[in-house]
Amino acid sequence: MYNYLTEEAIDKLEEEIEHRKVVVRHKINDGLKEARAQGDLSENFEYKAAKRDRAHNESRIRYLERMIRTAKIIKDTTSKNQVGIGKTVYLKFSQEDETEKFKIVTTIEADPMNNKISIESPLGSAIYKHAIGDSVTVKSPQGQYCVKIENID
Repeated sequence: MYNYLTEEAIDKLEEEIEHRKVVVRHKINDGLKEARAQGDLSENFEYKAAKRDRAHNESRIRYLERMIRTAKIIKDTTSKNQVGIGKTVYLKFSQEDETEKFKIVTTIEADPMNNKISIESPLGSAIYKHAIGDSVTVKSPQGQYCVKIENID
Protein backbone atom coordinates (compact mmCIF):
# COMPACT_ATOMS: atom_id res chain seq x y z
CA MET A 1 0.00 0.00 0.00
CA TYR A 2 1.21 3.46 -0.86
CA ASN A 3 1.24 6.44 1.43
CA TYR A 4 0.03 9.42 -0.55
CA LEU A 5 2.26 12.32 0.38
CA THR A 6 3.13 15.73 -1.02
CA GLU A 7 6.69 16.96 -1.39
CA GLU A 8 6.09 19.24 1.61
CA ALA A 9 4.94 16.31 3.76
CA ILE A 10 8.04 14.32 2.79
CA ASP A 11 10.22 17.30 3.73
CA LYS A 12 8.56 17.43 7.17
CA LEU A 13 9.15 13.71 7.67
CA GLU A 14 12.80 14.06 6.70
CA GLU A 15 13.19 16.94 9.16
CA GLU A 16 11.70 14.83 11.95
CA ILE A 17 14.00 11.91 11.09
CA GLU A 18 17.04 14.19 11.16
CA HIS A 19 15.94 15.70 14.50
CA ARG A 20 15.42 12.26 16.01
CA LYS A 21 18.79 10.98 14.74
CA VAL A 22 20.81 14.00 15.86
CA VAL A 23 19.07 15.57 18.86
CA VAL A 24 16.85 12.91 20.42
CA ARG A 25 19.38 10.07 20.05
CA HIS A 26 22.04 12.22 21.72
CA LYS A 27 19.78 13.05 24.69
CA ILE A 28 18.75 9.41 25.11
CA ASN A 29 22.36 8.20 24.94
CA ASP A 30 23.35 10.76 27.58
CA GLY A 31 20.51 9.51 29.78
CA LEU A 32 21.68 5.91 29.32
CA LYS A 33 25.25 6.86 30.31
CA GLU A 34 24.01 8.59 33.46
CA ALA A 35 21.75 5.68 34.38
CA ARG A 36 24.57 3.15 33.89
CA ALA A 37 26.79 5.19 36.17
CA GLN A 38 24.29 4.75 39.01
CA GLY A 39 25.21 1.09 39.39
CA ASP A 40 22.92 -1.96 39.64
CA LEU A 41 21.09 -2.04 36.28
CA SER A 42 18.60 -4.74 37.30
CA GLU A 43 16.76 -2.35 39.65
CA ASN A 44 17.55 0.90 37.89
CA PHE A 45 14.30 2.51 36.70
CA GLU A 46 16.07 5.35 34.88
CA TYR A 47 18.09 2.85 32.85
CA LYS A 48 14.99 0.89 31.86
CA ALA A 49 13.12 4.09 30.96
CA ALA A 50 16.04 5.31 28.84
CA LYS A 51 16.19 1.97 27.02
CA ARG A 52 12.43 2.15 26.40
CA ASP A 53 12.80 5.71 25.08
CA ARG A 54 15.62 4.62 22.78
CA ALA A 55 13.53 1.75 21.41
CA HIS A 56 10.59 4.10 20.84
CA ASN A 57 12.79 6.64 19.05
CA GLU A 58 14.39 4.03 16.79
CA SER A 59 10.98 2.56 16.02
CA ARG A 60 9.65 6.00 15.04
CA ILE A 61 12.67 6.59 12.79
CA ARG A 62 12.09 3.25 11.02
CA TYR A 63 8.38 4.05 10.65
CA LEU A 64 9.07 7.47 9.11
CA GLU A 65 11.71 6.06 6.76
CA ARG A 66 9.25 3.38 5.64
CA MET A 67 6.58 6.05 5.06
CA ILE A 68 8.96 7.93 2.76
CA ARG A 69 10.16 4.78 1.01
CA THR A 70 6.62 3.62 0.21
CA ALA A 71 5.26 7.09 -0.56
CA LYS A 72 3.48 7.90 -3.75
CA ILE A 73 4.11 11.58 -4.38
CA ILE A 74 0.99 13.46 -5.35
CA LYS A 75 0.42 16.97 -6.56
CA ASP A 76 -2.80 18.89 -6.38
CA THR A 77 -4.05 19.12 -9.96
CA THR A 78 -7.57 20.19 -9.06
CA SER A 79 -9.15 23.43 -10.23
CA LYS A 80 -10.06 26.26 -7.88
CA ASN A 81 -13.63 25.02 -7.35
CA GLN A 82 -12.70 21.34 -6.85
CA VAL A 83 -11.85 19.58 -3.60
CA GLY A 84 -8.10 18.97 -3.44
CA ILE A 85 -5.16 18.59 -1.09
CA GLY A 86 -4.52 21.57 1.14
CA LYS A 87 -7.93 23.07 0.52
CA THR A 88 -10.56 23.82 3.14
CA VAL A 89 -13.98 22.40 2.34
CA TYR A 90 -17.32 23.38 3.85
CA LEU A 91 -19.68 20.40 3.93
CA LYS A 92 -23.34 20.19 4.79
CA PHE A 93 -24.35 16.74 6.04
CA SER A 94 -27.81 15.63 4.89
CA GLN A 95 -28.93 14.77 8.44
CA GLU A 96 -27.91 18.15 9.88
CA ASP A 97 -28.59 21.79 9.17
CA GLU A 98 -25.05 22.85 10.05
CA THR A 99 -22.08 23.28 7.74
CA GLU A 100 -18.76 21.83 8.93
CA LYS A 101 -15.30 22.87 7.81
CA PHE A 102 -12.62 20.29 6.92
CA LYS A 103 -9.10 20.61 5.59
CA ILE A 104 -8.08 17.97 3.05
CA VAL A 105 -4.60 16.63 3.80
CA THR A 106 -2.31 13.67 3.13
CA THR A 107 -2.22 10.55 5.26
CA ILE A 108 0.58 11.67 7.54
CA GLU A 109 -1.04 15.03 8.29
CA ALA A 110 -4.51 13.66 9.07
CA ASP A 111 -5.97 14.76 12.40
CA PRO A 112 -9.72 14.06 12.56
CA MET A 113 -10.04 15.72 15.98
CA ASN A 114 -9.00 19.01 14.34
CA ASN A 115 -11.06 18.42 11.16
CA LYS A 116 -8.03 17.54 9.03
CA ILE A 117 -9.10 14.57 6.94
CA SER A 118 -6.98 12.42 4.69
CA ILE A 119 -7.79 11.93 1.04
CA GLU A 120 -7.68 8.21 1.86
CA SER A 121 -10.43 8.40 4.49
CA PRO A 122 -13.97 7.45 3.43
CA LEU A 123 -15.10 11.10 3.48
CA GLY A 124 -11.93 12.45 1.89
CA SER A 125 -11.86 9.95 -0.96
CA ALA A 126 -15.57 10.42 -1.64
CA ILE A 127 -15.39 14.22 -2.01
CA TYR A 128 -11.93 14.41 -3.65
CA LYS A 129 -12.08 16.23 -7.03
CA HIS A 130 -15.77 17.06 -6.64
CA ALA A 131 -16.91 20.65 -7.18
CA ILE A 132 -18.88 23.22 -5.21
CA GLY A 133 -22.57 22.30 -5.20
CA ASP A 134 -22.01 18.56 -5.69
CA SER A 135 -23.87 16.12 -3.43
CA VAL A 136 -21.78 13.06 -2.68
CA THR A 137 -22.66 9.73 -1.08
CA VAL A 138 -20.02 8.60 1.41
CA LYS A 139 -19.60 4.90 2.17
CA SER A 140 -18.15 4.41 5.64
CA PRO A 141 -17.92 1.47 8.05
CA GLN A 142 -20.87 2.99 9.95
CA GLY A 143 -23.02 3.10 6.79
CA GLN A 144 -23.76 5.48 3.97
CA TYR A 145 -24.52 9.18 4.29
CA CYS A 146 -24.72 12.17 1.96
CA VAL A 147 -22.86 15.45 2.05
CA LYS A 148 -23.13 18.57 -0.08
CA ILE A 149 -20.06 20.65 -0.88
CA GLU A 150 -21.04 24.20 0.08
CA ASN A 151 -17.75 26.05 -0.44
CA ILE A 152 -14.01 25.52 -1.00
CA ASP A 153 -11.17 27.81 0.14
